[in-house]
Amino acid sequence: MILREYQEIAINDASDALDKHGNTLVVAPTGAGKTIMLSALVGKRYKSSQNVLVLQHRDELVSQNSNKFHRVNPSLSSSKVNAAEKDWSGDAVFAMVQTLSREQNLDNMPKLDLIVVDEAHHTVADTYQRIIKAAKKANEGVQIVGFTATPNRGDKKGLRDIFTNCSHQIEISTLIREGFLVPPKTYVIDVGVQDELRQVRKSASDFDMADVEKIMNQRAINQHVVKEWEEKAGDRQTIVFCSTIKHAKDLCKEFISYGIDAAIVTGETPKDERAEILADLSNGDIQVVVNVAVLTEGFDSPPVSCIILTRPCSYKSTMVQMIGRGLRTVDQDEFPGVIKSDCIVMDFGTSVLTHGSLDDAVNLNGADDREPGIPPVKDCPECGKEVPLAVRECPFCGHIFESNGEFLDDFEMTEIDLINGSPFRWIDLFGTGSCLAAAGFNGFALIAEVDGLCMAIVKKNKGKTRVISIGTKRQVMAAADDFMRQNESGDTANKTKRWLNDSPSQKQRDLLAQNGVKVSPLDFSWTKYRAACMLNYVWNKRFVDNIVYNIVAEKQSA
Repeated sequence: MILREYQEIAINDASDALDKHGNTLVVAPTGAGKTIMLSALVGKRYKSSQNVLVLQHRDELVSQNSNKFHRVNPSLSSSKVNAAEKDWSGDAVFAMVQTLSREQNLDNMPKLDLIVVDEAHHTVADTYQRIIKAAKKANEGVQIVGFTATPNRGDKKGLRDIFTNCSHQIEISTLIREGFLVPPKTYVIDVGVQDELRQVRKSASDFDMADVEKIMNQRAINQHVVKEWEEKAGDRQTIVFCSTIKHAKDLCKEFISYGIDAAIVTGETPKDERAEILADLSNGDIQVVVNVAVLTEGFDSPPVSCIILTRPCSYKSTMVQMIGRGLRTVDQDEFPGVIKSDCIVMDFGTSVLTHGSLDDAVNLNGADDREPGIPPVKDCPECGKEVPLAVRECPFCGHIFESNGEFLDDFEMTEIDLINGSPFRWIDLFGTGSCLAAAGFNGFALIAEVDGLCMAIVKKNKGKTRVISIGTKRQVMAAADDFMRQNESGDTANKTKRWLNDSPSQKQRDLLAQNGVKVSPLDFSWTKYRAACMLNYVWNKRFVDNIVYNIVAEKQSA
């Protein structure tokens, strides 16, 4: 397996920081591949007879993370400590915090050399503290590394007692630019209450949501929310964030009154009912889910491509968590036929106006230590009003700003950038840019473009040809390149390997000719590698043509 470039850099930085400080924090947003990175870090630093502990806060993550660990480290063993088993025999032990933090289990915990904390913003909790204190008591030199997407906690508690440094931060904008997340398309919609919202009192951790509800939960505003949604995102799976349960219930009723399949999820919703509603959202049986502070983290539904904010966010991290629910790309294996190229963000409050961007500087000391930020602004050339730098459409007069590279939703990266950044040689099969191919010892990938829409088609050796991504070229390029990275090694990816440059073999020339592709002996642009890529295409042409036909037919009927 070959790491993405930013993953490799993050792991090297974290390893250096562990050598220097004995601890470090890595900040990586949803979609960055935190489990892959923590697994790679363990593999990089593991030495025989060491004891490595990986902590998770949910039981299902214990199995998920250990499975990914073996993909990255096939030569290392693992074991689990959770409610079902207490096995410390693995090279890396994956444990659920709630189980390990019990006194009896801590007494049986061996001396540890390295602790890796997934979702490390939870380390201030008593359960984590008990584990870390017990580990340090047994080995004062135990090293600790944490991975999190949200280092700045809403309750203002800092992480510096555990992590004295942040060795690397991967920004959301990087993942969007490289195609691993979809870009947000942001609308700030003024319903005439922004001045009132700015006067709302702040509680210990956020705005006083009872006051927010008095302002936002009005029939006229709720109707406006639904009408704006119908106009801008009425065909999209949507998550709505509200201020209070009453606000959520009233807004959900408004959606339903317009004939929309909508449901509500709050902290009072039974666990089984919540799971059923969220499953219905993902498979399309429900289009809109309205919630109150429930779906900010720990939940992902890739088909969701619209986020509605009807409440302000005191902290940028809260806003980022909410918008992040809609930025996941869609895996065609999991959601066949679902096409997603961006996420519409509709802010009826003041969050985007206040915070201005998705990337947040890390503050290990806690929110109390942070200077209040002043959001960047610009003047609208049409109405002269001062508006946030992040918005593309003036909320006062509707003027559309030209992109200058500074907007929240401007994440351009050229096809050449993507190809040059890959460890694989991507071949433009027909010289038109409409069909790119890469090949290795264990499989191949094709990127086909039709009618402005792209798809990534892949196949493992002895596997089935399948589509893994449909969307923009940036997104499908990222998916296809990731498939190759996961299934090949550095040996097959090296662009300087001789087999990439040698002339085609006679057998390859004969096979190409049998499939209607004639290669002149005088055409020196052909190599063994290009011939292999073209053969993969012609052998799968029927599959590719069928997919293209279906996509064109679906677009024409839409």
